[in-house]
Amino acid sequence: MTNGSKASLLVCCGEPSGDLYAGDLVGHLKLQAGEVDVFGLGGDRLQAQGSHLLAHVSELAVVGLFEVIRHLRRLRAIFRSVLAEVDRRRPGLAVLVDYADFNLRLARELKRRGVRVVYYVSPQVWAWRRGRLAAIRASVEHMIVIFPFEEPLYRAAGVPVTFVGHPLVDLVRPVADGERFLAGRGLDPARPVLAVLPGSRRQEVGHNLPPIAGALRLLRAQRPDLQFALAVAPGLDARLFGRTLQGLPVTRIAGGTHALLSVASAGIVASGTATVEAALLDLPFVVVYRLSPLTYALGRPFVSVPHYAMPNLIAGREVVKELIQRDFRPEALASETRGLLEDDARRRALRGGLAEVRNRLGDAGASGRAAAVVTRLLRDIEKT
Repeated sequence: MTNGSKASLLVCCGEPSGDLYAGDLVGHLKLQAGEVDVFGLGGDRLQAQGSHLLAHVSELAVVGLFEVIRHLRRLRAIFRSVLAEVDRRRPGLAVLVDYADFNLRLARELKRRGVRVVYYVSPQVWAWRRGRLAAIRASVEHMIVIFPFEEPLYRAAGVPVTFVGHPLVDLVRPVADGERFLAGRGLDPARPVLAVLPGSRRQEVGHNLPPIAGALRLLRAQRPDLQFALAVAPGLDARLFGRTLQGLPVTRIAGGTHALLSVASAGIVASGTATVEAALLDLPFVVVYRLSPLTYALGRPFVSVPHYAMPNLIAGREVVKELIQRDFRPEALASETRGLLEDDARRRALRGGLAEVRNRLGDAGASGRAAAVVTRLLRDIEKT
């Protein structure tokens, strides 16, 4: 259970957003519980907290049924390496962050080994595959959720649950000097900027970027004053963008996504965590997403929610426009984006909806509250 005088803790996440939350959680955990020997799966944020990584999120972040199948051998090897390290270190507790298909299977194996499991950031059981609730109840000791509508769902299913609010409320901040930020990246602060976020994973970018590029070409002709700035997610190879964006004046920005979202005039944002970041920064934006046709066709019958974008799910209505799969066409995207730039009434209405979303995300301090749950369980283990 322990390594010297330190408690041993397994933390596993498989995507950049999970790494962001896990890193902040471990930082707060060290303040509350003292030094903890953390190992597992994560990225730069978790590693910066002194965690020993068995694999980096850049090796884990895949999306889509067939994409996962293509990477199955590598994912299985990583899975086995985690269990081997668990058998060697014998942690008393594990914190599994999002990344549902991998982590729910891992939770079952940890349960068999007597490792208590906390799950942070719920699988989207409210959207599809609700049958996973039974597996969660059998293997997860405590669920920590970040959206208010998730808590009653787990309580009804008999799963101990705590709603802590969204960690991005603390982590997302506008840039202090917007003009300096833009000028420092070769952009004119006096001209409008369109923020483009095509996704954080290679497969997402591959599906989303071509129709986005088509829309940018239309917008370039329609709005020659408009500047394009593309946020490059950590770990993505710049070569992913070169051919698709060829001939377009697109400024690529790495490591400044929140700053870009806070200074842009409008945005095109792939469905996912970035939509919450954009909402918190009051950016008018359009949500886009595309999967491979076969993956979408196989998965769509199991989706049980009326919206895809998280701000719309939080609000319970369409606040931001969604262009998904076949609706995600260059002409439609260019038209919606121009509307955000040129229709003042529409921008005001959208921002009113985004304010509603922000109010529902909870108060500041989510990571600290999540760490308090983990600290309590670690202390319970130390007593046994």
